[in-house]
Amino acid sequence: MKINFEKYADGLVPAIVQDAKTGKVLMLAFLNEEAFEITQKTRKATFFSRSRAALWTKGETSGSFLEVEEILIDCDADTILIKANPSGAVCHTGADTCFNERNENADFLFELEKIILDRKTNPQENSQTSKLFAKGLNKIAQKVGEEAVELVIEAKDDNDGLFKSEAADLLYHTLVLFAEKNIALADVLETLKQRRR
Repeated sequence: MKINFEKYADGLVPAIVQDAKTGKVLMLAFLNEEAFEITQKTRKATFFSRSRAALWTKGETSGSFLEVEEILIDCDADTILIKANPSGAVCHTGADTCFNERNENADFLFELEKIILDRKTNPQENSQTSKLFAKGLNKIAQKVGEEAVELVIEAKDDNDGLFKSEAADLLYHTLVLFAEKNIALADVLETLKQRRR
């Protein structure tokens, strides 16, 4: 589908930017035809600044680029949805979204995933996560199995606090296993979404 840049007098089409992994709305900006072509070619979100009357690539000064994963056009061909992976803060305030949108539970899982990956690539002496990675895949997989059994055992009792604690342990160790296998949480969530369809 071709975008109708002529629909608006200034030739600018609004673009909603969404986090490709979490679905969080990150920002709204405008693209002219040239900005759209650059975005498609470089896979870095490039916009047109109405205040400066100039093209700008998100991250060119801050280093926080938006790596484009998918571009969708709405049914009227006059609005763009850009699904991107941010490499840092999106908003000029330093926030990860210009809308101050928070889904703390989902955000926390992705933040935990980042910390776990950091412990894998930058081991720390006192980190339990780094120690797990040092023991290798078999030990990590064994821990997931142990935590799963402990969760099942707690499910048969009436202590919700212990059940939640074991569930948290299982989630954490599963994320460590994902990292060891180089599987992203977003990939597993996408698999779940496909099953729902």
